[in-house]
Amino acid sequence: MKRNNLFPQINGILHGGDYNPEQWLDRPDILEEDIRLMKQAGMNSATLGVFSWSTYEPSEGEFHFDWLIRNMDRLYENGIYTILATPSGARPAWLDEKYPEAMRCDERGIRYHHGVRHNHCMTSPIYREKVRIIIRKLYEAVGNHPGLLMWHISNEFGGECFCPLCVKAFQDYLAEKFDHNISILNAAWWTTFWSHTYNSFSQIEPPYANGEFSIMGLNLEWKRFTTWNMTDYMKSEIAVIRSLTPHLPVTTNFMQLYDGLDYRVLAKELDIISWDSYPAFHNDYESFAQTMGRNAFDHAVMRSMKRDKPFMLMESAPGLVNWHSFNKQKRPGVHMLASLQAVALGSDTVQYFQWRKGRGSYEQYHGAVVDHLGRSDTRIFREVEALGQKLSHLDEIKGSLVPARVAMIYDWDTRWAIADMKGLADETKKYDETCIQLYQQFLSLGIDVDVISQEMPLDDYQLVIAPMMYLLKPGTAESLKAFTARGGQLLATYLTGYVDDNQLCFLGGFPGDGLKELFGVISEEIDTLYPSEHNEILMNTETPAIVKDYAEYLRVDSDVEVLGRFKEDYYAGMPAITRHKFGKGNAYYVGARIDMTHMKQLIEEMLSHTDLAPMELPHGIECHHRQAEETLFTFYLNTCDHTQSLYAVYGYDLFSQQEIEGTLSLAPYGVAIIRQ
Repeated sequence: MKRNNLFPQINGILHGGDYNPEQWLDRPDILEEDIRLMKQAGMNSATLGVFSWSTYEPSEGEFHFDWLIRNMDRLYENGIYTILATPSGARPAWLDEKYPEAMRCDERGIRYHHGVRHNHCMTSPIYREKVRIIIRKLYEAVGNHPGLLMWHISNEFGGECFCPLCVKAFQDYLAEKFDHNISILNAAWWTTFWSHTYNSFSQIEPPYANGEFSIMGLNLEWKRFTTWNMTDYMKSEIAVIRSLTPHLPVTTNFMQLYDGLDYRVLAKELDIISWDSYPAFHNDYESFAQTMGRNAFDHAVMRSMKRDKPFMLMESAPGLVNWHSFNKQKRPGVHMLASLQAVALGSDTVQYFQWRKGRGSYEQYHGAVVDHLGRSDTRIFREVEALGQKLSHLDEIKGSLVPARVAMIYDWDTRWAIADMKGLADETKKYDETCIQLYQQFLSLGIDVDVISQEMPLDDYQLVIAPMMYLLKPGTAESLKAFTARGGQLLATYLTGYVDDNQLCFLGGFPGDGLKELFGVISEEIDTLYPSEHNEILMNTETPAIVKDYAEYLRVDSDVEVLGRFKEDYYAGMPAITRHKFGKGNAYYVGARIDMTHMKQLIEEMLSHTDLAPMELPHGIECHHRQAEETLFTFYLNTCDHTQSLYAVYGYDLFSQQEIEGTLSLAPYGVAIIRQ
């Protein structure tokens, strides 16, 4: 795999975080101390200006950038580069007072008041113009600064707006999508139901809380429009930046599996993917290894948006966060482990929110490298410093990529459609949870997995898993058929292929759009089980698989091999798990939600038809790979609080700087990187 080095001017992995010197302009002693402490912590970057608009422009047309120039100068003189944010993540009060149309309207059409953040109207022409002005002024001040590394667009895009401007934009968007023919839209949305037929696009409103929200196609298209509109707004910022500094990359920070936007649409406009990772470490509802596994899944989602380059861990907390239901402090060693997990899964950065805790306001207790105590001998600072030392020795890792040969199909359209469907059970659909649990089975086998959309090509993969693929986009069925026919191993589950991309049900049986021929099955019915109920599937295993939540009544073609049958209820003896030979490959169908122990066994059976070798890893050990040209870097992470040993490990450990000749011992929360 060809190396793609994002930041050749940085020695080692980029290590930095959000820095807010504007909060400390009255304390030059603190600003001076910040530089000393950053160098001690091994920081080589700082993100400036994320929420600085009111300091840049305290009143309309009055600009102050001297403080920014001074701080960028001092950072650069001390070997610290600047990631410069556009300040559009939060507006100054004067802007909302003079231009109230810049503020959003809520789901009842009521205008918001000034306050909080990422709450601008994406459509507002005046807001876009004010943002263009401040970006140009930023460029004039520091656009040619030698320490400017890249641009950070706004901050954590999110939310939706129901103002008149956005309603009109939505109507225009729909008219364009449906060829300016309202009859096409009515047919796609099945509007004759409940007499909801439209006569013109001007009659269509978004799904107001006190209006129309019973049309599945409307609800889904509003989600898509919000993504489109946010992307269009983001592009307006990017266009200004690229016209001024075309040589500098741009990014924006995503928020985990945020439900409000399809990040893959925004990703197409960005040079680098970055995201903010805030797992609920040490919670009381899952093991620590499971929490790490969830975080690994999130990293894989982000990495897979641009598989040809590393991603950026833009924000993480070196200590606690302030907005979880229970804000638990990270235990000793966990910061190092979680940060290196990001690197193992493809990140070329470890960054924090924030460098220094603020004295007041909403995030005054959010974790930071420097606490209110202001010292460098705290546990958290020492852990950050220790990590900085390790990251500085990982220059050879930079630009290497994750060579995944397994993919999971995970779609925002699908999660939105499943959440909105009126069927099954409200509390147990669990699309995200199901995908994460299946990802963790590959994780336990040492198999890296890309998490991709239905539109992405499957050429590089040997095995593809498509959980609960309820909504099928145009071309998906043909792509899956071609993948399997050329020798791929494919697995789908219950709730596959029920609706098209307008949420119209397929006729002729599920899965639709030709997938019946691929899997050789038809789902006649799907049964919803109460949490107190379960069924079993008899397989060629020592114990039956336990069925919870959902079970489909399947009819199968004569050439389909039945791998498991239901044991109980009226569908006792009916096929539940099948395998269908299709071309040179196999298409597996799991017609029920089964326990992960048996799902893992099925995955291992699928892997036996590939040249991918599952590993026998001790519980709590993660194994990931990054590759550059002919060099392979294998990361071993111990997510347990006790020492563990692995065997048959050979190569050079970048941390211990020793050859490993068979046995590798990992301390609690320990990490090794083996070069081969």
